Amino acid sequence: MVTRTAEPGARSERVADRAAWAGLGAALLLMAVAVAVPLLFDWQVHSHGRPSNLDVAPLHSKWAPKIGAGTLPAVLIAALGFWYAVTWADRLPWRRLLWACYLGGLAWSLALAYVDGSEGISRVLGHGYEYLETARATDDVPRMLAEYADRIAYAAPDNYVTHVAGHPPGALLVFVVLHRLGLGGDWPAGMVVTLLAASTSVAVLVTVRALGAEHVARRAAPFLVLGPAAVWTAVSADALFGTVAAWGLCALALGATRDTRLAVAGWSAVSGLLLGYCVMMSYGLPLLGLLAVAVLVVAGSWRPLPVAAGTALLVVLAFAAAGFMWWEAFPVLRERYWDGVSRVRPASYWLWGNLASLCFSAGPVLGAALGRLGALGRRADRTVLLLAGAAAAAVLVADLSRMSKAEVERIWLPFVPWLLLSTAVLPRRWRRAGLGLQVGLALLVQHLLYTSW
Repeated sequence: MVTRTAEPGARSERVADRAAWAGLGAALLLMAVAVAVPLLFDWQVHSHGRPSNLDVAPLHSKWAPKIGAGTLPAVLIAALGFWYAVTWADRLPWRRLLWACYLGGLAWSLALAYVDGSEGISRVLGHGYEYLETARATDDVPRMLAEYADRIAYAAPDNYVTHVAGHPPGALLVFVVLHRLGLGGDWPAGMVVTLLAASTSVAVLVTVRALGAEHVARRAAPFLVLGPAAVWTAVSADALFGTVAAWGLCALALGATRDTRLAVAGWSAVSGLLLGYCVMMSYGLPLLGLLAVAVLVVAGSWRPLPVAAGTALLVVLAFAAAGFMWWEAFPVLRERYWDGVSRVRPASYWLWGNLASLCFSAGPVLGAALGRLGALGRRADRTVLLLAGAAAAAVLVADLSRMSKAEVERIWLPFVPWLLLSTAVLPRRWRRAGLGLQVGLALLVQHLLYTSW
């Protein structure tokens, strides 16, 4: 009697499938537990006192069911995406695919935002803790830069509001420029941010194609465009940071894959300018260095490094020459952070609650994709393995630093699209169902919760 054994390829495929199911289950369980624990055990996990039955941790949100002007468009876009996005991503000519991703992502973000009416665009940036009020009051930029670090601490007589103090001045300068261009109103500024943020998926796709992996870009495209991250992408300054970062990494990939010295130097300089400016927009974005290294490793070229790194350093030094020294401001920010909300946000919850927030923002399909990617290991596509792996490492470092306790559904938006490249390893039978899960969660979050950011 001859016993037949399974082919090695079939056996490893079954292992990868089981890992995908395990990853999906783990993500959903983590999300459910993170919601249930504060309510069941009366944990104070946010900064506004004891939890109420309206708070929905781990998100910075409250229970507030509603239907609005964006409901029907959002449902229609979700349905069209569910039925056609996977097919279109495979078949559309490349340029049309990029336009479809930009316009589709923009429509999805706007439809979800308009579930709250026009306030869905204006409410966040119009909040007193955000950038616009300070930007409107800034009439002397050199003085602002020179005094910036002195106004971070709580003890400062004229300290900055939370979001301005919590970021380097590059973020505030963006809104100062918008105000001076006549776009400093709550709704116009929100629309500018949303229009720019919608291009993030395009930047990621161009990056991946430049690295010789168009098939990866096409397989991941639907998940980059349609998902719950869009709930926080519209009008979030962190989404704008992610856009600058994505185009910076895209320029780095183009520089690493060009043939002429002039092209290499040009794209590398653009990359350095954008990535250097990212460092001046958020204290957490030096972690983009992990993704930058991953891009260069995939490209198999270190030629852009001297120009890109040198240009990025020049950006930081230019701010220092103007009066703002990142290395002096960061310790002051840490002191304010630990004197403020971090004091009442327990690490025993947020070290894992942050990861649950990420699953809400990136979508639970991320668990399935990372599970399968881990099971495939070196047999996975090298581009996916290195880029998604670098993004995962950046998130873990941010989490363990304990400088990201809560609100990471928006804070970690710059890393979400790179994490979602892992969806390219999901087999075709997973792609439509996984996309349905993603858009379904987005609709539920937007229609059932009031999300502060």
